Amino acid sequence: TWKWVVGPMFLYLCERLVRFWRSQQKVVITKVVIHPFKTIELQMMKKGFKMEVGQYIFVKCPAVSKLEWHPFTLTSAPEEDYFSIHVRIVGDWTEGLFNACGCDKQEFQEAWKLPKIAVDGPFGTASEDVFSYETVMLVGAGIGVTPFASVLKSVWYKYCHDATNLKLKKIYFYWLCRDTHAFEWFADLLQSLETQMQERNNAEFLSYNIYLTGWDESQATHFVVHHEEEKDVITGLKQKTLYGRPNWENEFKTIARQHPGSRIGVFLCGPEGLADTLNKQSISNSEADPRGVHFIFNKENF
Repeated sequence: TWKWVVGPMFLYLCERLVRFWRSQQKVVITKVVIHPFKTIELQMMKKGFKMEVGQYIFVKCPAVSKLEWHPFTLTSAPEEDYFSIHVRIVGDWTEGLFNACGCDKQEFQEAWKLPKIAVDGPFGTASEDVFSYETVMLVGAGIGVTPFASVLKSVWYKYCHDATNLKLKKIYFYWLCRDTHAFEWFADLLQSLETQMQERNNAEFLSYNIYLTGWDESQATHFVVHHEEEKDVITGLKQKTLYGRPNWENEFKTIARQHPGSRIGVFLCGPEGLADTLNKQSISNSEADPRGVHFIFNKENF
């Protein structure tokens, strides 16, 4: 038995040593941005740090807890000279990080007062394969939209730098949210992309649909009153927010008709129930003929 145990244990110890060594490397917080509804963005730099789109890291803040490590998806693009995460303040540890960064104070915080941060990673996810397809469907549920912030930023950098050599030609983006609080920081990114695409006369490159799955009666009345306005009352985007849940069968069939004979990547960051639905739709809407349309499902659950 010991022969079978020693090998895996040796590899495990090596992996733990590598992770310990990486976590001891110096990390500098270059900027802290406070977004609405108690969401903060930490922009950091670390020597030798290299990332791909949609990857995640483990973060430890000794000022809050010397033992706790928490995973966060990177929201920056590989083309940027920093890496960033967005943290929603929803518990004791995130509240401690919020206070340690001085976000509870009104005055400007000096850089040397910011807490020390340890980072382990980055680690890969399915989202890294997004550039392997000409057409992709990106589906984010709630906070599951964070990896697609990195993807959309990177796509835009690549598109501006050399659009002719970019294999990716069409993005269908779906975002499902229960309440309006989650829209704030990500809507800014979509507004920027929407404006820049229109300036380059290629507004069709990115098609996005935002679904609000939960609202109360007073909100519904407000939405109806402002429905005829040019921009959406919630996000400020030209694309109006939809209410309820998508009819996934219709969405898949429509995309299949528009891209016959294509391999279409379906990427999800969301709950297991939605993953089952999208997986079934990917299978049922793929043709048996190798020359027909095929949906390739990739998921990242939380």
